[in-house]
Amino acid sequence: MKIAVTSKGIDLESEVDPRFGRAPYILIVDTDTLEFEAVDNSQNVNAFKGAGIQAATMVSDKGASVLLTGYCGPKAFVTLEAAGIKVVNDSSGTVRDAVEAFKDGRVTFATAANKEAHW
Repeated sequence: MKIAVTSKGIDLESEVDPRFGRAPYILIVDTDTLEFEAVDNSQNVNAFKGAGIQAATMVSDKGASVLLTGYCGPKAFVTLEAAGIKVVNDSSGTVRDAVEAFKDGRVTFATAANKEAHW
């Protein structure tokens, strides 16, 4: 299974970035093999608006079924939900830690965004 994890760096030992749309990288990780692709999210880091929606579209295009992050805003959450991608908020530690927590079933899937919209 492919999952997406927001990251401050480009490898599994990098710290999970709590921001979904504005994380510098999003790692697409195969949970079976731990092979991954580090996707540069810099185009969204400084976006005036729509960073979460654009990042959600990229996660969907990469074929991820789940997103592990810290905070996911309402517009991004709706976009992810429409694509059939489950969201886990409050992920922390390294990317490897977050993936292992997911694999061990130690995560809770979100039923709504945990961050207010930036209107």
